[in-house]
Amino acid sequence: MALTNIGPVENFPVGKGVRVEVGGKTIAVFNTTGQYYAIDDMCPHRGASFADGPMQGTTVTCPLHGATAEVRTGACSPPSPSDVETYDVSCDSTSLFVDMD
Repeated sequence: MALTNIGPVENFPVGKGVRVEVGGKTIAVFNTTGQYYAIDDMCPHRGASFADGPMQGTTVTCPLHGATAEVRTGACSPPSPSDVETYDVSCDSTSLFVDMD
């Protein structure tokens, strides 16, 4: 497991997506009331940023055409043609870490 520090907890507000570059990949990190999740940031439909989309619970909506992604599983709804990759996120109470393996 190769953990990468992605920043202090306060950089990841509840109910918002935050775009982070890790190892040449762009991911979106979400805080759902203290539980953190990370997915590929690019919507498979047209490449919009999930980090810019509105959240409701553990679902984020692509701001371009309305596809949704479940941040816990990466499952996407139409018009997205496929799901997105998920990444494990851990917290040591001050910082977040993502496992890109």
